[in-house]
Amino acid sequence: MQKRITQKQALIKLQRYCAYQERCHAEVTEKLSSLGIWGDWANEIIVDLIEERFLNEERYACSLVRGKFKYKQWGKNKIIQRLKQKKISPYLIKHSLKELNEEDYIKTIQKLIEKKDKRLRDEDVYKRKQKIVSYLLQKGYESSLIWKYLNSYFEKKGTERDVL
Repeated sequence: MQKRITQKQALIKLQRYCAYQERCHAEVTEKLSSLGIWGDWANEIIVDLIEERFLNEERYACSLVRGKFKYKQWGKNKIIQRLKQKKISPYLIKHSLKELNEEDYIKTIQKLIEKKDKRLRDEDVYKRKQKIVSYLLQKGYESSLIWKYLNSYFEKKGTERDVL
């Protein structure tokens, strides 16, 4: 049987949990539930965490957007999916996506296209393109941008080959 903890102990535990890394309300609620805390007690702890700035949904959303793009090179679609999964409001999703620099976003798409193309062994250009498109869609990039920069990449690549 699990030992009951006091509200003060729970608050301290949750402060540490939130200080370790940014958390969203859904994660904190889940953690409270795992500690056997719910209802008014859980709501009071969440209010305390917000007032003491341990919990901030906007900060969490912006941090997630920056991190997933910078380190995992996720596209907007996959990032939006994750934010929705974490129960972030549509307003905050839209606001947090402003963290993405459009120029860096396009450079990342171009870099991923080139990187994936160099790893592929297929000689058939159409198969190569399809594999690259599938890869970038899985990473969450928009198909219109993928095709735009993919076609541009292969046109440039074809021109370089013609010169040699």
